[in-house]
Amino acid sequence: MCFGKTPTARYHRPMLSTLFQNPLYFVIWIAAIMIALTVHEFSHALASTLLGDQTAKRLGRLTLNPASHIDPFGLLALIAVGFGWGKPVPFNPYNLRNQQWGPVAIAFAGPAMNLFVGMIAALVLRIVLPLLGDANLLVQFLFLSIYLNFALLLFNLIPIPPLDGSKLLLALLRGPDANRQRMWLETRGPWLLMGVLLADMFLNLGIFSSLFSVITHVINLVVGV
Repeated sequence: MCFGKTPTARYHRPMLSTLFQNPLYFVIWIAAIMIALTVHEFSHALASTLLGDQTAKRLGRLTLNPASHIDPFGLLALIAVGFGWGKPVPFNPYNLRNQQWGPVAIAFAGPAMNLFVGMIAALVLRIVLPLLGDANLLVQFLFLSIYLNFALLLFNLIPIPPLDGSKLLLALLRGPDANRQRMWLETRGPWLLMGVLLADMFLNLGIFSSLFSVITHVINLVVGV
């Protein structure tokens, strides 16, 4: 049995139609994505605070309350078209104890937390799956939690601004000789990322579907199905 087939297919498509076809699945999908986004953004806030900057803490971002981290428009976009975002966590790099590598640590804290939460959900799933079966809502929720956390982990490691992986690339581009490349990435990176996403969506290039297939394969290995 390949446990990931049905939930993966549902996740690849916008979830709006699922609201009417399977409302309970839609509810647990919303819960899973809100948790994944919340722990991701909270980890950015926690890392920046630990590294010496209090900006996120003062703005109320050092919390696990989803209301502080979920962008309503980003969530609606995720439901409607399959791509969305959370509220970015602000920080002042000049307050960090290490101004070169501090932003990298803050950026990678989010994907690291998604890896941790995904692995915990996988361990729980291995226990409850034989007892409850794959049609159980708790099992479906755990699978979605694994899938969404791993998806956020891998997607955010892409080294294109404003994704987290770009912070490492920008940290490596130091000195006057790299100013032009750094400026190009910071100003054009978001447009480049949007162009890739739109091209993949409308031209059916299969770039991100391949990524999702890798995630499903990894989950099947981790869960042992």
